[in-house]
Amino acid sequence: MTAASAKYFRPDVLTKIARLELRARHVVEGFVSGMHASPYRGFSVEFANHRPYVPGDDIRRIDWRVFAKSDRFFIKEYEEETNMRVHLLVDCSGSMAYPEHPGTGRMTKWEYAATVAASLAHLLVHQQDGVGLTVFDHRVRAQLPVSTRRASLTTLAETIETCRPRDATEMTNVFQHLAASLPRRGMVVILSDLLTKIEEIVLGLQRFRYRLHDVIVLHVLDHDELEFPFADRTLFEGMEQPVEVLTDPQTLRQSYLDALHEFISSLRRSCLGQRIDYFLVNTADRLDLALTQVLTTRMRLRRAKA
Repeated sequence: MTAASAKYFRPDVLTKIARLELRARHVVEGFVSGMHASPYRGFSVEFANHRPYVPGDDIRRIDWRVFAKSDRFFIKEYEEETNMRVHLLVDCSGSMAYPEHPGTGRMTKWEYAATVAASLAHLLVHQQDGVGLTVFDHRVRAQLPVSTRRASLTTLAETIETCRPRDATEMTNVFQHLAASLPRRGMVVILSDLLTKIEEIVLGLQRFRYRLHDVIVLHVLDHDELEFPFADRTLFEGMEQPVEVLTDPQTLRQSYLDALHEFISSLRRSCLGQRIDYFLVNTADRLDLALTQVLTTRMRLRRAKA
């Protein structure tokens, strides 16, 4: 095992999520037989519907019970099952480097998101799904094609390890380019602090839904960003813009939290309106608990749909 693999594929996390699975909520297009509903009709797994018999059809697919009731020939059609093509999109912009000087055992948002992405990739490949990786800020920084090979996990971890947070976030053009480049319907998982204009985020997400991808948003924020625990006079510095503000944090704490909650609520509403699953992830939470919440919620939603 390489150093990068040991860093991002943590046994304490992988063991906890091994019994879970990530399933598609919407129809996907894969490339080998697997465990998810496919838009293509075939001979396997799950009954879909009937259609009238036409000369040349295989008579073995005639539903004789329907014939007995209607005196007409109907063919049984089935849903094929397929694997998913999952695209992990991980934000590597400058704000993901927070906190710049983490305490013992504390991860930056980038490290947390990267480890979550690697854990999901490990789970998916072991359930025979294909996984690709895109690391982005205002442009695509690194990209790996979708693969079902277990050996590709090492490459994924090493690719993550070469990236370091820097530069500003820009989602509209990046997501537009990515949405246009994905050849088939699949799943898109976005891991980001989403610290940019909400209109830009929504427009970017719409690109993926327009192309019928199943989209999951993991909104990764640090505990400090969620709770604003600062008490003493503090110098706040912009991590993506050259801005410095020296102030008493107590005077702006409530207005900051109000603005944050409105931002999160707006994101949730926008995702709900587009049938996108939104999860707020606090980096203070244990990785296995955060992943378990995402995976169990998805499993519950799939059962409800079924």
